Amino acid sequence: MGVPNAAETTGALLRARLRTYERALVVLDLTIISGAVLAGYFGRFNWAVEPFGGGEPIGSQIPYPVVGPALVLVWLGSLKVMRCYDDRVLGYGADEYRRVTSATLRLAGAIAIVGYVANVGVARGFLALTFATGTVGLVGGRYLARKWLHKARAKGTGWSRRVLVVGDAPHVLELVHTLRREPYAGYRVVGACIPDALLAPVPQRLGDVPVVGSFRSILESARAAGVDTVAVTASGELTAARLRRLGWQMEGTGIDLVLAPALTDVAGPRIHTRPVAGLPLIHVEAPEFRGTRKIVKGFVDRFTAILGLTIALPLMVVIALAIKLDSKGPVIFRQIRVGQGGREFGVFKFRTMVVNADEMLAKLAARNEHDGLLFKMRKDPRVTRVGRILRKYSLDELPQLINVLVGHMSLVGPRPPLPSEVARYDGDIARRLLVKPGITGLWQVSGRSDLSWEDGLRLDLYYVENWSLATDVVIMWKTIGAVMASRGAY
Repeated sequence: MGVPNAAETTGALLRARLRTYERALVVLDLTIISGAVLAGYFGRFNWAVEPFGGGEPIGSQIPYPVVGPALVLVWLGSLKVMRCYDDRVLGYGADEYRRVTSATLRLAGAIAIVGYVANVGVARGFLALTFATGTVGLVGGRYLARKWLHKARAKGTGWSRRVLVVGDAPHVLELVHTLRREPYAGYRVVGACIPDALLAPVPQRLGDVPVVGSFRSILESARAAGVDTVAVTASGELTAARLRRLGWQMEGTGIDLVLAPALTDVAGPRIHTRPVAGLPLIHVEAPEFRGTRKIVKGFVDRFTAILGLTIALPLMVVIALAIKLDSKGPVIFRQIRVGQGGREFGVFKFRTMVVNADEMLAKLAARNEHDGLLFKMRKDPRVTRVGRILRKYSLDELPQLINVLVGHMSLVGPRPPLPSEVARYDGDIARRLLVKPGITGLWQVSGRSDLSWEDGLRLDLYYVENWSLATDVVIMWKTIGAVMASRGAY
């Protein structure tokens, strides 16, 4: 029996971490479901009897002390059947939440149907309270567990997938860069396989990724590297027949095969796979820039702006007084920005800089800490004392709710650019102007000023192409966390 190498040891450690995380999820779900059943019981019967000593509620023929634990076990089994503990969906993406919700709602529906057909008089209030509480609790529990996992992954102590990337060198580098942009997704590249013709007699690296084999030794290289995922990207030598044989070879190995198409930055709802003659054709829907959903988005924007202005009015008055007492100049700063279709408008913000800030910009240009077309300084001398606090928590942007109300902006969208920036746009960047700019957006919840120009642009274009009302809700929720943590705010 040989001594395990470093890769095998690391792989075993990660598998152990995965099993520990899965067990923790089971315990968490069991606790939440049990709490939901108790909440439904006491909420419906209002402590009519002692919970476990007095039998069933007065006037009922249903033994709830037996029904409750049985429901807990069946509910947990439903989560298992719906593959809510599948490591392919744990820790990233919306599919984990969808499966948990679907398992709960299907079980609720099945119980309702069986109860009606069998004429079993389980209290509807008990079931309604139990499943409503359980659904919210399970989704919330998975969210908290995911946040813990993301932090553990950032520290290098959480479960992650070890990935072997296979493809031509340029495509391998692109996929590695893409996976590393979101480390909390849990895909850690540990090696690469490239075409045989590109191999050299000495050890090679693509960036900092070691080349561990060729297309002839993919499975052997995967085992040697201790990976659990092989990600195949574009290559002329990887024909359909070759990929099919690779899939056959990996059967029973416990290693997942993932295909990374050359088409990137397209959200899942826009992609539909249609099998034609045994070939999975990927159909990509065109982005939606008008229609019913846009009308609904506009209505939600204006309604939320009115509500937000009403709630924030006392705070805005306090901010206005603080600005007035701190430095000379107007309270509101109006700046020309470019909106949808290239139309210019005046964006409103609380003034956070001295009145001659634009005149000072030329002298500070050499100290720009941001790449691309933006100017950013962590310690900008033009920013006032009150302004630093307002910027830290994005309170300077509250007056932009007025821009949303009049239709110049949306709650969620790309960052509103300056005319000087738009004048230097090329073809791709100009697509940002196809939708209304937003008070917040993917750039806001992904790092703001800490992002490079290229990454900020990529996020804006991704939103333009793939926006949805559900995405807007998620971004607005994440904005709260980003603002409280003041990430990238200066």
